[in-house]
Amino acid sequence: MASKAVSKAGSDLQYRAERLTNKLLALAARHFGAALATPKVRFDLRGKNAGQARVTNQDGYLIRYNAQLLERHPRAFLAQTVPHETAHLVAYSLFGPRISPHGRQWRTVMAIFGAPPERCHDYDIDGLQTRHLRRYDYRCACRTHRLTSIRHNRVRSGQTYRCRQCGQPLERDPRQSNDG
Repeated sequence: MASKAVSKAGSDLQYRAERLTNKLLALAARHFGAALATPKVRFDLRGKNAGQARVTNQDGYLIRYNAQLLERHPRAFLAQTVPHETAHLVAYSLFGPRISPHGRQWRTVMAIFGAPPERCHDYDIDGLQTRHLRRYDYRCACRTHRLTSIRHNRVRSGQTYRCRQCGQPLERDPRQSNDG
């Protein structure tokens, strides 16, 4: 797949977003008196999500931003999305992996950043290219679940998913065709 060239304005916005990410990390480090790892920052997120903070074995800390949404809504993106994702990594670093993603610790970091602790963005996403995943029916003791092709392939590779209500392992609905 050919990648799109980044416009000069887009490149400048990406630079500003990455610089702001690092400034917010420095602010949090000073506030909490803690050393915080600098994440890798990528602008490869697509679809409806504006940002994503991850901790991975390969990359360590990683923040992915949606470059299309950054270009469409630069002021709001820099004011809300960049602090939002950076706060996830700060909260994770300081308080550990068992915290609620948008819980008290995350909201505290958002307050330090001077950003409203909102979970979701309200950016216009009309016309954005999004990925449509195929869905597969799986059953448990109490109902039918619709798993995406990603989870379906994980099940085929040996992963088990359980129903949150009845606790039973999910099994492929035998009534669905065997095409995957």
